[in-house]
Amino acid sequence: MKREAAVTFKGAPMTLVGNPLEIGSKIPEFTLHYYEGGLKTLSPADLLGKPTLISVVPSLDTGVCAIQTKHFNTDVAALGDQINAVTVSLDLPFAQGRFCSENGVSMRTASDYQNRSFGEACGMLIDELKLLTRAVVVLDANGQVVYTEVVPEVTSEPNYAAALEAINSCLNG
Repeated sequence: MKREAAVTFKGAPMTLVGNPLEIGSKIPEFTLHYYEGGLKTLSPADLLGKPTLISVVPSLDTGVCAIQTKHFNTDVAALGDQINAVTVSLDLPFAQGRFCSENGVSMRTASDYQNRSFGEACGMLIDELKLLTRAVVVLDANGQVVYTEVVPEVTSEPNYAAALEAINSCLNG
C-alpha cells in the first residue's frame, strides 16, 4: 500500500510504502542487520522483555540524522540496560559502525539494507527515494506500539521529549 504525500522532503511531497503503525498494535515482523563481531540479525522477538526505543533515520551520514542519533544516544544512556535502544537506517552495518565509532555513539544501530522489511512493514519506506523516513517508535516490553511519530518533514527533528516520556511511562508504568 502506498500513502500519497505522507511526508515531505525539503518541501516536496513523498509517498510512504506500507501501513502506518497503530498505537496498541504489535510491531510487525521485520529483519534488520547489524555488525557485532560479524553480521547478525535483529527481529521483533529480540526486543521483547523490556521497553524499546526505535529511532528511524534516512542516513546517519547526514546532519539531522546525526543530530537525532546523538541526541537519543545521550538521552537513553542514563537508562542503561533497562531498555532496548536502536537506530534504524538503510546505511550498511559497516558504515553504521564507523559512524558510531567516530561519534561516540553506543546505542545499537541496525540496517534495513537487505530487503527493506522494516520500512515496508512499519510504513516508513519513502517510495521515491528508497530511504526510510524520519520517525520514532516506542514499544512496551511485549512489543506493543505505545508511541509513534512519523516526522512530517523528513529534514526536521522528531519530538524527543514525547518519545522519552513514552519510554519513561513504560518503565514507570
